[in-house]
Amino acid sequence: MKYISENMDFKLKNTAVTLGKFDGIHRGHRLLIDEVLSLKGQGYTSVMFTFLYHPYNLLSDNEVKLIFTEEEKRARLESLGMDVLISYPFTNDTKNIQPEDFIKDILVNKLDVKVIVVGNDFRFGKNRRGDVEMLKAMESVYGYKVIAFEKKRWKDTVISSSTIRDELAKGNMEDVNEMLGQPYYIHGKVLHGRKIGRTLGMPTTNLTPNTYKLLPPSGVYVSRTIIDGISYPGMTNIGYKPTVGAEEFKGVETYMYDFDGDLYGQEIDVELLTYKRQELKFNSLEELKFTMEEDLAIGRKYFGI
Repeated sequence: MKYISENMDFKLKNTAVTLGKFDGIHRGHRLLIDEVLSLKGQGYTSVMFTFLYHPYNLLSDNEVKLIFTEEEKRARLESLGMDVLISYPFTNDTKNIQPEDFIKDILVNKLDVKVIVVGNDFRFGKNRRGDVEMLKAMESVYGYKVIAFEKKRWKDTVISSSTIRDELAKGNMEDVNEMLGQPYYIHGKVLHGRKIGRTLGMPTTNLTPNTYKLLPPSGVYVSRTIIDGISYPGMTNIGYKPTVGAEEFKGVETYMYDFDGDLYGQEIDVELLTYKRQELKFNSLEELKFTMEEDLAIGRKYFGI
């Protein structure tokens, strides 16, 4: 997959493009992505056009974290078969581009777009003035076709990144995963920890999430770890490890059943399946070990192992 994120002096030919923020790549997004991918069979180059980091970071004093980091988004789209991902820099100039200019200068001149695939509430350009009706009004002018999808619903709720964020903040991983259409996961490189788990007879892997990663509440989760495409059941603690000397940043510590390999330096994905309990501070390592054994028993029952 070709990835364009800094040099905006690009020219593509004969493209089918889907447009949006695509934070999370949930089941609603997959409608758009699958449509664009299906058009590859007609000879079009499949393109996702989005913005680098979240647009609201520029419009708000509050840093907005991402359900999928840029690295995770790239990996997901490549696995799906997308030809090109364009993460356009979101600057004040970008924010103030007139929607008519966005259509002409970017979609037509840079992308040579032939099919535009969006959600029916898609807005773009200065003051969000551009919409699906404007895109359709320009079809005959520029010779492209617009395909607009209704919002995907689940449990009488419109699937959206904001809804997923709300459920993630509550630790409702089953709902989050249903709306995503895949398990929520954290990608990272395995780091050396304090090896407390190993001294307790429960060796763990440790990784520090990307700064921009939106994380669920601190606590213990039933999880799966993906290593080189192989899935390993386990239990994961997200948090600051208050019992063994509080960490400054939230970490992700995972025990994998029947796995004792050295993963230091490897990149892995940790999928969170269900939230079991909040992170606790114990009075001793013995209390910590006892509770960890209870957690592992819960995980074994969940996986039937």
